[in-house]
Amino acid sequence: MSARFAARLVVSISDADVGQRISLRRRLPTGEYSDVVGVLESWSGKTLTVRRRDGELVEVPEEIMVAAKVVPPRPPARRRPRREEPEQPEDG
Repeated sequence: MSARFAARLVVSISDADVGQRISLRRRLPTGEYSDVVGVLESWSGKTLTVRRRDGELVEVPEEIMVAAKVVPPRPPARRRPRREEPEQPEDG
């Protein structure tokens, strides 16, 4: 017996979400899907502009967007534990 799973693709963002961090799935001309995660910088003229964490701006036409949602802010970078210096013997 095999189970079939179907993903429900929902666009649950609007132009009111400008300034929020979003996850967006788009359909490429090849038929493949690609995800864009970043801050929604603008949504005008049926084009969304998303700024990725590396600063790259990605423009996504509305008509190729198949799913999108607001996601929590990016967690802060994890700090590496400090290496303790070995104790130096005191000169006596």
